Parts: sequence; structure tokens; C-alpha cells
Amino acid sequence: MSNVPDGLKYTKSHEWVRLEGDVATIGITDFAQSELGDVVFVELPNVGRVLGAGDSFGSVESVKTVSDVYAPIAGEVVEVNDALGSQSELINTDPFGKGFMIKIKVQNAADVDGLLSAGDYSGLIG
Repeated sequence: MSNVPDGLKYTKSHEWVRLEGDVATIGITDFAQSELGDVVFVELPNVGRVLGAGDSFGSVESVKTVSDVYAPIAGEVVEVNDALGSQSELINTDPFGKGFMIKIKVQNAADVDGLLSAGDYSGLIG
């Protein structure tokens, strides 16, 4: 059973969003990392890149496959998790904490309203 924390928003493509003011922290869900298996490499965008909702912003490579990761909402990348360069396994061990991928300055906070609640996401993966 996957961990689906309340208070976050989710996408059908298995990203999560934590909104704090006008900054959104984004990563992949516990379900996604468990499906991928052991993560061996993470590709992240440069700070300053502007993403549209639905844009691919990087990829996660595991022993099984490579998967693109998509921006749930539009905004400018203000931080990337550099720790993933040498510790990509953080996505497996702490996907909602130290394994976050990027932080973006949100262009339109209403974008978050279109995302899934924890209950809706649990239903999707259940």
C-alpha cells in the first residue's frame, strides 16, 4: 500500500505538489517510485527555466526503465534538489521529503485546483 500524504496535490502521472505561498515543491509519489524500482539517475532542469503545466522537466532512471517527469503547474524553477545528483536513492527512501525534485515559483495558484486530492489519487492507484 502506497503512502499518500494529505495536504498535498497529485497528478494522474504520479507527481505530487506541496504549495507554500507562491512556491510549489514537486516530486514523484511513493507509488511511482515503487513502480520504478531502485532509482539510479535523475535528470533535473536548470534554475530559471520556465515550465508550462504538463511540460516534461526531467527524468528518473531506474534499473527497470526511464520515465519523464512532468510539471503539474506552470512556473519558474527556483531550486533543484542537487542532492539527487549523488543520492538518487532519496527518491526511493523519502519521496515526499529529501527526495523532492524541484521548487517552482507558481505563475497561477489556481492551477493547483485542477489537481487530485489525496483521496482522489488513492482511488486512482488503489
